[in-house]
Parts: sequence; structure tokens; C-alpha cells
Amino acid sequence: MTNSKKFQLTEKLKNKAFELGFDFVGISEAKRLDADAERLERWLDVGMHAEMAYMANNFEKRVDPRKLVEGTKSVVSVLYNYHTEKEQVDGAPKIAKYAYGKDYHFVIKEKLRELFDYVKKEDSQTEGRVFVDSAPVLDRAWARESGLGWIGKNSMLINKQRGSDFFIGSMLLNLELIYDSPIKDYCGSCTRCIDSCPTDAITPDRSIDSNSCISYLTIELKSDKIPEKFADQLNGWAFGCDICQDVCPWNRFALENTEAEFEPKDELLAMTRDEWHELDHEGFSKLFSKSAVKRTKFKGLKRNLDALKK
Repeated sequence: MTNSKKFQLTEKLKNKAFELGFDFVGISEAKRLDADAERLERWLDVGMHAEMAYMANNFEKRVDPRKLVEGTKSVVSVLYNYHTEKEQVDGAPKIAKYAYGKDYHFVIKEKLRELFDYVKKEDSQTEGRVFVDSAPVLDRAWARESGLGWIGKNSMLINKQRGSDFFIGSMLLNLELIYDSPIKDYCGSCTRCIDSCPTDAITPDRSIDSNSCISYLTIELKSDKIPEKFADQLNGWAFGCDICQDVCPWNRFALENTEAEFEPKDELLAMTRDEWHELDHEGFSKLFSKSAVKRTKFKGLKRNLDALKK
């Protein structure tokens, strides 16, 4: 492919991404992420992945997309805003903002597939795959590599223009495109996320110790009970946790999302503390029919709610 064709296709791809509603798009050259591989190995070696055994699987595919999808030459990263100023009733058990509306996997994957189909129409030789937090892909690292932000002390990708309330999608392509460059780290000496974490889950080297992370404890943990030492530190969170993002100074630039699928149901925002604790299986299925909250299942949510009663 000539440089002129690369420029044209790159520009068309990005314009189509914006047309589909993505807020930011960047492209990086597929390679092995050596530094990230070392960090991941250290994180796994000390057991910070807790019960998430799958994080240790497919290690080389995770750090080198060319091993995951043969022939990959470019990684396209997209950010999709989910920020909202809407809030639940005061005193009600809280769920993370990203789970207010329809499960992001469905919403973003559909858009990524449309973007892929568009690229294939522009170049019939196009091959690749799209991913939304559903495969061994280091989405945040690739978004960083393509200049969409830096990975903050809370391990979140932070975009200089709009903060960190974004979903990340990745598209692996067999095409050579025009590549973007990483930007500098703008966290500076700020430690608000570290200081605000109730369970001290954010380590000084910018790692998350899942064993004590509220998001892990309320979503990924499969135990019948929240560990006693953390039960009184959940700060009202029943699913996920937004604390380290809410206190981040860069999120003062966040804008309300415009995705109708992410609009929270009125009944969800209006639920009182008592109504949450009275929620039954039928009510759970109805309220969270297409929600990311289904990941923890009714049993897991009730476990979390029981811990909040104490």
C-alpha cells in the first residue's frame, strides 16, 4: 500500500469512527508490548489478580496482538464516553456509572463491527477482528500507544481533554496505516486516587491489588461472602466503584454522554435503600435484563447488599 493510500484510508477510518459516535480514535503499530509484559508478569507473580486466573492465560497473545490474530499490523483504539451527572437516590446502594444503561459490550461491539465493515469496503484485502473487553487484549495500553491518553496512578486510561469515563474498544487489522504517537503522563505529583481508595487497593507503582479492590470484590469475587475485613469499607458500593475516577482532577473536563442506550432507567435511579434490599430475583432480571450488572448475577448482588447492611 502506498503512503498516499495509507493516509487516505487512515483519514477515512477515523472520520467514520467519529461518524459512528466514538469520541476519540487512535492507531498504533502492532508489536509486542515488552514493558507492559514485564509489568503484567510482576503483577501476576505477586497474586494481584486474585481469583481471576484467566488473567494468567494466553500471556503472549495478551502482550502481542500478532499472536492473537495472525497477520495483524495495526491496532485501532476507540474511546466511547459513558460519563453522566445523573445520580441514584441518596443513601441507596451504589452501582458504577458505566453500568447504568445497556451493557457496553453490545453497544460498542456493534459500532466496531460497522467500522470494520466500512474499512473492508474501502480495501477488500482487509482482515482482522474487533474486541470490547472480551479477549486477551491490553486495551488501555494500546489506547496509550495511540496517543489517546496515559495510564494514570489508578490504572485507568486518562484522556487529557475529557478524563477517564470512557469505554475502550480495539480493532486488529492486517493493514499498514498511519500511526499516532503516545503522549506524556500528566498525573504529576497528584495522589488523590491513591489517598481516596477506602481499601488501599492502589499501590505506589500504579498497580491495582485486586484482592482489596471494591470493583473486584463486588463483581469478580465468587465467594459467598465479602471478606470480613472489607465488608465495612465498601462505602455503599453494591456493584463496582467510581471513587478513584470521581476524585481525579482530569474528570472535571468530562461531558455528559449522548448515547441513548446508556440512559439509566428512572426506576433504577429512584430505588431507595429499602427497595434495593427487598429486590428479588424477578425484580433483578427485569431491572438488569441487558445490563453489565448481570455479570455478578442475582446471588452476587444479594451478597454485596447483605454486606452493606452491616
